[in-house]
Amino acid sequence: MALDLEELLELGLSKGQVKVYSAILELGTAGLNEIHEKTGFERRAIYDIINKLIERGLIAYVSERGMRKYQCSNPRIIGEEIAEKRSVLDDLEKKLPTIMSAYSVSKPKIRAEVYRGNQAMRTLLEEALDYEATYWIGGNSGVEAQTGPEMKRWFKKWTAKRVERKRFMYDLVDYGTSLEDFPPDDIAKHKKYLYKYCQLPEQLRSPMVIIIFGNKVAQILWSSQSFAFVLESEEIKDSFMKYFNYFWKEPW
Repeated sequence: MALDLEELLELGLSKGQVKVYSAILELGTAGLNEIHEKTGFERRAIYDIINKLIERGLIAYVSERGMRKYQCSNPRIIGEEIAEKRSVLDDLEKKLPTIMSAYSVSKPKIRAEVYRGNQAMRTLLEEALDYEATYWIGGNSGVEAQTGPEMKRWFKKWTAKRVERKRFMYDLVDYGTSLEDFPPDDIAKHKKYLYKYCQLPEQLRSPMVIIIFGNKVAQILWSSQSFAFVLESEEIKDSFMKYFNYFWKEPW
C-alpha cells in the first residue's frame, strides 16, 4: 500500500513532489524507470521533480554503472523544517493580539467582505465558532448537497467541533428539506448535537443560505466553488434576526 504523506504539502511541497518522494521512500533506491512505474509520471516530469527534491535536501543520488539511482536523505531534515515552520508560526501567534487590535481600530462601522471558494467558506465557518450560536436561513444549509464530498466531510468535522465547543446551530431551512443525517423528527439526536430545526413557509424557497453570527450576515451560494457576500453591522444583523425570529418556531 502506498504511503500517505499528504502532510508534506504543509512544508511547501507540490503533490507531484510528495508522490515521487513517497515512491522513492518505499523503493529504497530507484532509477527513473522504477519511479515512472510507481507514480505513472512522465520521465521529464520526474526529472524536474527530483531536481527540486535534491535542492530541498530530501533526495540524494548515487551513480551505478553510469546511471543515477535516487534515494531519500535522512528524514531528520523534515523534522528541522517542521521546527523552523513552528518557530515562525509561534512568532506570528505572539503578534496576533497586535494584529487584532489594529483590525478593531481600523475597521469601518459597516464592513463588507467577499469570500470565494470552499477553502474561504471553511475560514468563515471556523470564525462562526467564536460565537455562542449560528442562525441559518434557507438553502437547507446546502453544504452537503452542492459542494462535493470533500467539503461534506469537512462539515461533519465542523459539526463535531461545534458540539465540542457547545455552540448551537439554529437551522431555519427551506420547506420540505432537512440537513443530511439530521431527520426532522429525531429530536434526541438534535439535542445531542445542539441542533434546532424549523421550516420556512413553502413559498419562500431560495437557493441561497444566510448565516448570522456575531454582527455578521453571510449570504452564501453553495457550489463546487462557493461564493459568499458578508456584511458586518449590528444594525443589519438585528434586521435579519427580526426576519429569522418571525418565522422561527421552537422545536424543543
